[in-house]
Amino acid sequence: MDERQHTTDAGTGGGTGGGTGEGTRAVHAGRPGHEPYTPSLPGPVFAAHYHLPGEPTGPYTYGRDENPTWTLLERAIGELESPDEPAETVVFSSGMAAISSVLLGQVRTGDVVVLPTDCYQATRSLRERLESYGAEVRMAPTAGDAQERLLDGARLLWIESPSNPGLDVCDIRRLADAAHAAGALVAVDNTLATPLGQRPLDLGADFSVASGTKALTGHGDVLLGYVACRDERLAASVRYWRKTVGAIPGPMESWLAHRSLATLQLRVDRQASNAVALARALRGRPEVTDVRHPGLAEDPSHEQAARQMRRYGSVVSFTLPDQRFAERFLAALRLTSEATSFGSVQCTAERRGRWGGDAVAPGFVRFSVGVEDPEDILRDVLGALEAAAGA
Repeated sequence: MDERQHTTDAGTGGGTGGGTGEGTRAVHAGRPGHEPYTPSLPGPVFAAHYHLPGEPTGPYTYGRDENPTWTLLERAIGELESPDEPAETVVFSSGMAAISSVLLGQVRTGDVVVLPTDCYQATRSLRERLESYGAEVRMAPTAGDAQERLLDGARLLWIESPSNPGLDVCDIRRLADAAHAAGALVAVDNTLATPLGQRPLDLGADFSVASGTKALTGHGDVLLGYVACRDERLAASVRYWRKTVGAIPGPMESWLAHRSLATLQLRVDRQASNAVALARALRGRPEVTDVRHPGLAEDPSHEQAARQMRRYGSVVSFTLPDQRFAERFLAALRLTSEATSFGSVQCTAERRGRWGGDAVAPGFVRFSVGVEDPEDILRDVLGALEAAAGA
């Protein structure tokens, strides 16, 4: 398997017709049919309440329950997550709101939850909350499918693949099959991959969960999350959680997210190819160790990633000699913003250890590669390494 991105299509969904490519689907997903003199994507609907004669049967009854702008976005994401059979999708005000709707909404006292030790640190922070509810939390690393040995008696298996920030990959289908055999539900955090990089529902997951703040919307200006699933009962329980806790997205954010989907394929393809170019350049640097990106043929995650992913994502991780070196490097970058998110059209990077909570070296850097010209990205990064080394 080489380092080229998988761009073949496996069907289509929604109103885009059979055999439609992924780029076309991203542009048209969730948009209403062609109507004379109407916009292709209606503007955001700002409404706290709706005119509601008679019985409150909907479809729109109250602003915390439903919104036409959410409906279009949810339809769009459902078509991307599951083209052959569009998934039931529920959008949230943030990625953590979506994560909480599954981890806290599906678990009861006495249940067992299996989490990765190396997942997003805010997800791991829910361990204390789950245990306060009387749930048991078991943890194992992503690599090597280590969570499989903890599934006995579990209610819910949470997978994050590729993991953030270490970029390890597990066999989602194998773990999902094992979890279902043990009677557990399976949720996959698909934030880093996006629906164009990986389809967890096709790999056996019950829930595909993501922070739309990252690559899905891709401009660093929207907080959003979502949960997609094929089981209508599970979707209804997630939707009810959103209603009762009030973790709803704003209509403007939802509209911006839908608008941004049109360029999703263009962005993720460019970011993924730029990420491989950067990772290969970093491997030749004496100051840099432990370069990781699933698209590198020599990466420990590549073989499994190539079996279940179609695109490998925008994130490259690597380790510099120490904290001071990493801070000099980050300060010397000119095109790259020092920021904690990833997936934006602009390159961002940070020394991940500054937050605590992740088992990384003091000089560990998570670098999110943008859509800039690759030669400019390399010039910026390699120049910053030279500056840091010579300081």
